[in-house]
Order: sequence, then structure tokens, then C-alpha cells
Amino acid sequence: MLRPSLRYYMKFLKIGKPCCWSRWPAGLAILLLCVQSWPLFAHGVAEGDARFLENVSGLQFIPYLYLGAKHMVTGYDHLLFLAGVIFFLHRFRDVALYVSLFAVGHSITLLVGILGGIRVDAYIVDAVIGLSVVYKAFENVGGFKQLGWNLDTRAAVFLFGLVHGFGLSTKLQDLRLSEEGMVPNILGFNIGVELGQFTALALILLVFTWWRQSDSFMKRAYLANMVIMTAGFLLFGYQLTGYITSA
Repeated sequence: MLRPSLRYYMKFLKIGKPCCWSRWPAGLAILLLCVQSWPLFAHGVAEGDARFLENVSGLQFIPYLYLGAKHMVTGYDHLLFLAGVIFFLHRFRDVALYVSLFAVGHSITLLVGILGGIRVDAYIVDAVIGLSVVYKAFENVGGFKQLGWNLDTRAAVFLFGLVHGFGLSTKLQDLRLSEEGMVPNILGFNIGVELGQFTALALILLVFTWWRQSDSFMKRAYLANMVIMTAGFLLFGYQLTGYITSA
């Protein structure tokens, strides 16, 4: 796995000079669009989908599967974290390992949270999810190595997968879901989430594969991760503000 150092990137990009930001207006524009879209996406369930889930009863495996996939494809916080996870992964087995760890963790807390009735404050969970995005981007630029910290990336991805799973389960627990057919429906939802994850991941991999063929990949990698990290901090602040005002 390729992990260029923070010092290398800073020297290569000449960080600190105003001109470096002018080279990446598209990244900043995307970040602003993400900030404006936060009330619409993340782990929230769309109003129409919420009404559907509350009004149906019995076995609804396929609709739940579809809604699970839809959630993952539109869940930008998941996608930011996954993009950070695979940013420097070139071998398929490495991608498969880390994505599997995240998927297992996500599935455990999604199922246990809903079926076991374990509730966690939604704002706190989503704030930690924001920090998971910050963590991965900071690791990608060699931040922890500069601090002399040797973290187990595999364990971190699994643990953050557990947190991401709670992020969705807390939202579903706020809905009045029918007890009839609950177990197969939630299993279908979880399968849909994983199918959506792999679909989104395939698209991200295609973009990264295309980008890596260009010399701009190494030139822009540091700044790209800075954009991801900034988005994570903004998400953390957004959710923390929500927690304080709701309290």
C-alpha cells in the first residue's frame, strides 16, 4: 500500500503558498455542494421513504432491499470514508480486505441496533462518523507517522464500520416500523446497503483507476485528502451543533 509522507506532499505541492488552492477550484466547489446538501443526505431517511416504511406491514423484502441500496448510494459520509480507505490501495485483495472489514462492522451494528433495540444518540454517532472521515484522510497524508503513532488501519476501519452501522440503525429506530416481517425486512435492508456500497465502490474505483494514470494523481493527492478531511470536520461540527441545540 502506497502512503507518501506528509512532508513529501508539503514539499511537492509547496503548501502554504496561495497559488496551490487556485489549482483545485473543482474540489472546493464539490466541498461546498456537500455542505449545502447535508440536511438532505447522510444517514437520514427521505420523507417519502419514511412514510412508506411506516405504512407497510408484513414481508417487504424487495422494497427494503431497494431502500437499503438507495441509502448507501446517496450516503456521502459513507462514500467519503470509503474513498479515503481505498485512496492508495492498488491491489484488489487489499481493497477487498478493507471493504469487507467495513461491511462486517456496518452489518453487525445495523442488525443488532434495530433487532436488539440498542439506541445511540444520532447526533453523536454522526459526529463520530465525521471524525472517521477526518481520521482516514489524515492517515492518508502520513499525519500519524509524523506524530510517531503506529495505528492498526484494519482495526480502525472495522471499528468505524461499527459506528457507521449505528448511524443508520438510529434513524430507522425513529420510525414506527411494523413488527410483522421485521427480521427478513431488516435483513433485506442490510443486503441492500451492502449491494449499494459495492456499486458505489466500483464507481469510485473506476474514477481512481483513471486518475492514477495521470501525473496529476500524485500532485493532487495531498490536496484531495485535505478536501476530504475538511468535509469530515464540517460534518463533525454540523452534527455537534445539532446535538447541542437539541439538548
